[in-house]
Amino acid sequence: MDSGTDSRPDTHGAGITVQRALELPGLRSGLPEIIAGADRLSRTVRWVHAGEVPNIASLLKGGELLLTTGYGLGTRPAEQRAFVRTLAERGIAALVVELGPRFSRLPAALVDTARAANLPLVQLHREVPFVAVTEEIHTEIVNGHYALLQRAEEVHRRCTEALLGGGGVPQVLGILAGFSGNPVFLETADGRLLYAAGEGPEGADPLQVWEGLRGPHKDAPPPAGSVLVDVPGGGPGTGGSVRARLVLLPVRSPLSPVHRIAAERAAGILAVVLMQARQEEELAARGRGDFLTDLAEGRVSAEDAPAQARVLGFKPGGSPVLPVVMRVGDPLSPAGGGWAVLARAVSEELAAVGVPVLLGVRPVEGRVLVLLGLRSESERAAVADRVAAALRAGVERAGMRRPGTPPPVVVVGMAGGWAAASAGLRHAAETATAAQGLSDRPWYDARRLDIDLLLWRLRDHPDLAAFVDRAIGPLRDHDRRSKPPLLPTLETYLAHAGRKAETARELHLNRQTLYNRLARIGELLGTDLDDPQTVLALSLALRARRHAP
Repeated sequence: MDSGTDSRPDTHGAGITVQRALELPGLRSGLPEIIAGADRLSRTVRWVHAGEVPNIASLLKGGELLLTTGYGLGTRPAEQRAFVRTLAERGIAALVVELGPRFSRLPAALVDTARAANLPLVQLHREVPFVAVTEEIHTEIVNGHYALLQRAEEVHRRCTEALLGGGGVPQVLGILAGFSGNPVFLETADGRLLYAAGEGPEGADPLQVWEGLRGPHKDAPPPAGSVLVDVPGGGPGTGGSVRARLVLLPVRSPLSPVHRIAAERAAGILAVVLMQARQEEELAARGRGDFLTDLAEGRVSAEDAPAQARVLGFKPGGSPVLPVVMRVGDPLSPAGGGWAVLARAVSEELAAVGVPVLLGVRPVEGRVLVLLGLRSESERAAVADRVAAALRAGVERAGMRRPGTPPPVVVVGMAGGWAAASAGLRHAAETATAAQGLSDRPWYDARRLDIDLLLWRLRDHPDLAAFVDRAIGPLRDHDRRSKPPLLPTLETYLAHAGRKAETARELHLNRQTLYNRLARIGELLGTDLDDPQTVLALSLALRARRHAP
């Protein structure tokens, strides 16, 4: 036999090699001689089958070592060639023929076809009990399975020890990468990279590997031979959803079943780690939200606030503090840990802003509260742009905005000291609620919404509804019955401070049509649209109708 092949049990796979099977006492006692496929003896034997029927290939699934005395091979060369070809097509590991009453030597047609198909073909010169051979090889395969499970269990044990020693996701991925000899990645369910470990070819950074093979191709199947294992969401309200995905890419060496088993073990650990991290993250975000709410409502003094903020990791020094509040449309929308995801996503987005940040959440009110340390008050607008973009991006990443719901409202207060921060947070929080329903903007300046805030505070007063009805009631009645509606024309006209040319352009109307509509509005309301007091009253009524019952 060819002694140059690996004879060790195939504990990476799910069986033993052909070489190992031939070395076991059962087949070795038959004096095996390799006639074809000597370079393919590292093939995995998944199972052993013995049979003497011509169509035996139809009973096989691939990976079998077939034992036969040759009675099913046929007598004609064409039959023998067809017999071997069908076995090779089925993907068996090897064909072992016992010489005896049927064949004293293997037919040339059989040998030539096996060599052409590169199928390991072995002849036994002595009779062996096929039952004993089958039992022996199956025992070896079962032992191989056990060894495979032991190796995967060892990875599980090491990962568990790493966590008990204070490690986290990077340590678990590092252990798995070392075991597989390939880079390992943790992705979100939609294909965004969370963590990477290990090395690519020639020591390449794993991020380069991910960018080349996964980054631009998230929706495409991974490279052949890759291992993908879902990390379950678990927990109440998640419906067993997928929280993340482990990806092992075979860029340095092939991956085998034992690596999948180890990845599945690691995925169970990562599910617990991510759940714990999410819970801790959400608790921390809620704690910061409670502090910011207490600060806004005056339960924390301006003198005590800096020390408490430092404990929470916010150290703006003597810089001005900028309050920002975001309100999502539906406070109940982020089920299943969405607030933790939001806090993490926004924190990651805000890291690029380059200023000290304290971020907290208040799920009951549907609010995210933020304090930022500015280098100077002159950068307020630029920082507000970046912060608003980060907040809104975080909402999208956290999946907290349902289809058809209004976009989140971001309100930016004035920069100042801690005393101003308290009032600024309170003012911004109220204004964010009052701004619901306004035309969407990246962010609102709290000072410019004071009228809306005042009207919102009067929302339950019957005089507000009566005022709205007196001011624009006839137009609302008209728009319910007739077309075109006139309220949008009036809103646009007032938004452009009575400039008819700009109003016509925005409404895509010609001048005369606009003049006719404005005349009709004046007629219905019995007012002069050029009168400043009338314009003020109508502007207030249009803004108040969002709040009036």
